Amino acid sequence: MATNVVVTANNKLTMMAGVVDAENPRPCIVDEEEDEEDLSQRANWLRAAVLGANDGLVSTASLMLGVGAVKADARAMAISGFAGLLAGACSMAIGEFVSVCTQRDVELHRDAGKEESSKLPSPVQAAAASALAFSVGALVPLLAAGFIRDYRLRVAVVIALATATLAAFGCAGAVLGRAPVARSCARVVLGGWAAMGVTFGLMRLFKATGI
Repeated sequence: MATNVVVTANNKLTMMAGVVDAENPRPCIVDEEEDEEDLSQRANWLRAAVLGANDGLVSTASLMLGVGAVKADARAMAISGFAGLLAGACSMAIGEFVSVCTQRDVELHRDAGKEESSKLPSPVQAAAASALAFSVGALVPLLAAGFIRDYRLRVAVVIALATATLAAFGCAGAVLGRAPVARSCARVVLGGWAAMGVTFGLMRLFKATGI
C-alpha cells in the first residue's frame, strides 16, 4: 500500500513538472559556435574586399605612373588608368569565379549525398564582390589624376592619395585580421611604394633611351 502511494506521488510530481515545463519553456539557447562561424565568414569576405581594393589601387596607380613616366599627358594617364580598371576588374572576377567553382566542386564531391549546397559560397557573388572591390580601389588614383593638368602636381597627388588610402586599407585589414595595426599599415604602404617606384623607374628608362 505504501509503495502504491509513493508511485502515485511520483507520477503526480512528474505530471506537475511537465506542466511547469510546458507553461515555462526554457529560453532558446543561441549556438555560439554558429555565431562565431558567421562572424568569421563575414570577416573573411571583408578582408577579401579590402585586399581586392588594395590590388586595384596599387596596380592602377602603378600603371598610371608608368605611363606618366614616358608621356606627361594627363589624357594618356587617365586612359591607361581606366583601361587598367576594366582589365583588372574582369580578371579578378573571372579568377574568383573559377576559384569558387572549383571549391564548390571539391566540397560537393567530398560530401556526396548531402544537400548542403546552399551553404557553399556563390561563384557569381564572389566574382561580383571581387570586381567591385578592385574597381573601388582603382578609382582612387584615376579620379585623383583626372582633373590635374600640371604633370608634377598630378604625379604627387596620385602618390600622396595612394599612400593615404593604402594606410587606410592596411588599418582595416589589421582590424579584421586582428593583427598589429602599425605593422600592417607599414607593410601595405611600403609594398605599394615599391610597386609604384619600380614601375615608374623602369618605364622612365624608355623615355631616357628614346624608345
